[in-house]
Amino acid sequence: MLHLLTQVDNLVWGAPLLILLVGTGIYLTCRLGALQITKLPKAFRLIFSEDQGEGDISSFGALATALAATVGTGNIVGVATAITSGGPGALFWMWMAAFFGMATKYAEGLLAIKYRTKDENGEVSGGPMYYILHGMGKKWKPLAQFFALAGVLVALLGIGTFTQVNAITSSLENSFGFAPSLTSIVLAILTTLIIFGGIQSISKVSEKVVPFMALLYIGASCWILFVHREALLPTLGLVFQSAFTKTAAVGGFLGATLKETIQRGIARGVFSNESGLGSAPIAAAAAKTKEPVEQGLISMTGTFIDTIIICTMTGLTILVTGEWTTTLSGAPLTQAAFSSIFGPMGSFLLTFCLMLFAFTTILGWSYYGERCFEFLFGTKGIKAYRMIFVLMVALGGFLQLDLVWILADIVNGLMALPNLIALLALSPVIIQETKRYFSNK
Repeated sequence: MLHLLTQVDNLVWGAPLLILLVGTGIYLTCRLGALQITKLPKAFRLIFSEDQGEGDISSFGALATALAATVGTGNIVGVATAITSGGPGALFWMWMAAFFGMATKYAEGLLAIKYRTKDENGEVSGGPMYYILHGMGKKWKPLAQFFALAGVLVALLGIGTFTQVNAITSSLENSFGFAPSLTSIVLAILTTLIIFGGIQSISKVSEKVVPFMALLYIGASCWILFVHREALLPTLGLVFQSAFTKTAAVGGFLGATLKETIQRGIARGVFSNESGLGSAPIAAAAAKTKEPVEQGLISMTGTFIDTIIICTMTGLTILVTGEWTTTLSGAPLTQAAFSSIFGPMGSFLLTFCLMLFAFTTILGWSYYGERCFEFLFGTKGIKAYRMIFVLMVALGGFLQLDLVWILADIVNGLMALPNLIALLALSPVIIQETKRYFSNK
C-alpha cells in the first residue's frame, strides 16, 4: 500500500501538475502586465493601510494568517532538500516558481474577496470553493466540494497536524530530550486555547508571532551571510550557472542533472509558498476590505516574503558556508550552516525557529480546514471539527504514519486542480477587475 501510494504521489506531483501550476502563473503574468514587478511597492504600502469594508480581520491579519500557514518547515527543510538533490541551481528555479506564483496568488486574493459570502454565524467564508460556485456557476458545485473535501483532509491528516507536530517533537527531542508524547499534548492544549476563539484569535496570534519569527530567522541568516560576505557573489554566480547546466559532484554532493535541478527547485518553491494550491485565499477572504484588487496585491506579497526572502536566506546560508557539499540533508543541513557561525547556539536557534514556523502552520491550517468543513457540512459542525483537529494534534507525538503523510501529500496536490481550473476559467474576471481598479486610480 505504501509503495502504491508513493507512486500515486509521484504521479500527482509530477511534471503535468508542476507545469500547470507554473503555466497558470506565466499566463496570468502576461495578461496582467507583470504586475508583481510594477505594483509590488504599492502592494507593500497597502499592507499597513487603514482597513475599509466588511470582514472579520484586518488585511494585515489576513496576510499574517496566510503566512502562518505557508511559512513552515518547508522554508527550512524543503530548501535544504532541494539543494541536496538538485544542487545550487535549484534555488534559481525556486525564484522562478515564486515570481510567477505571485501573479497566481494575486488572482486568488482578488477572487476571494469578489466572491466571498457569510455563513449562518455571520462570519465571512471564502476561497476557491466559493469562487468556483458563485463565479463559474452552480453546475460546478461538485468541483467546489472536491476542493473542500481535499482541504479538510489536508488540514486534519497532514500539513495541518501530523507533519508539523512531528517536526516540533523531533526537534525538541533531539535538542533537549523532551518526550514527543508530552510535547504533542502541550501543543494540543495551546492549539485549543487559540483556535476555539475563531479567526480573530488565530489572526491576533499570527500578527504577533509571524513578524517576530520571520525577522529573527532573517536576522540570523543575514549575519551568516555577512560573515561569509566574500563568498556571496561567487555563490550567486554558482546559483545562476548551476540553474542551466549539470551540477558536478563536489565533496559529499553526488551531482545533479539539469532536469533534477529544475524539478526540485520548482516543486519545493510551490510546496513552500502554496501559490495555486488555493489555501491562502481562504484567509484572504476574511480581510476587512471592499476592494478585491487591493487584497490581491496584499496576498501576492506573501509569496514574495515566503520564497524570495525567507527561502533565499536558507538557501544562501547553506551554500556560502559550504555545508551543501557534505552528506547532510534536510533540517540537519540547515542546522549545520547555523552552527558553523553560532556554535551550539546555532542548533538551538534553528530549533526555536522551526518550532515557531511549524506551530503557526498548525494554526493557519486549522482555519483553512474549518472553512472547508463549513462549506461541506454547515456551521453546526464547526465545534466538532475543532475538537477533531485538536485530537489530531495530540496524536501527532504518538504516531509515525508515513502512509497518512503520503495521503496528505496526494490530497494537497488534488486541492490545486480545481483551484487552477477556476483561476483559468475566471481569468477574464481577474483581468477586468484589475483594469477597472487601475484605470479609476
